[in-house]
Amino acid sequence: MDCSKTGKLILSLRKEKGMTQKELADVMNISDRTISKWERGIGCPDVSLLHELSNILGVNIEKLLLGDLEPNEAHGGNMKKIKFYVCPTCGNSLCSTGEAEISCCGRKIQPLASQPEDLDHNIIINEFDGEFHLTLEHEMTKQHYISFIAYVTYDKVLFMKLYPEQSAEIRFPKMYGGDIYLYCSKHGLMKKGKINV
Repeated sequence: MDCSKTGKLILSLRKEKGMTQKELADVMNISDRTISKWERGIGCPDVSLLHELSNILGVNIEKLLLGDLEPNEAHGGNMKKIKFYVCPTCGNSLCSTGEAEISCCGRKIQPLASQPEDLDHNIIINEFDGEFHLTLEHEMTKQHYISFIAYVTYDKVLFMKLYPEQSAEIRFPKMYGGDIYLYCSKHGLMKKGKINV
């Protein structure tokens, strides 16, 4: 840990939160002189204080230790860079449109790699009353089910969460040019090409 870099980051984040050194010190039950030392790079936060400090300042402990918040490169909302994540512990599902550090249940979650849909995960698309109706012949038990279906266009993500013991079907407004993703609890993330109905 570079105390100088970490101190500059703490100073920047504290000011971003609109806190004085005294207010930050009071919340952490330490002296404001300690905060001053950190911010001047004379000393570094004790390991036992990092968790609380990261929560107060709203930054990862790892970023505090590095003393740097590297912003993602702006890519103009390019949905081609979409990534999906599923927590292996609780099943929480998330997506991002660029690089992200996602954690859930105390673990870092890696983005899922998609594979083409197969015969067991073939989505049937019908047009009905100005909507697309997607159905999937797939078991929906607590051990094996479709967790979500997402429709990704150039500027939107329609993310539909499914649950065991409900049917594997969804409806959404008719839009063309997007890709369909589905996540099977046993077989992972799959991608269907563009909708051509």
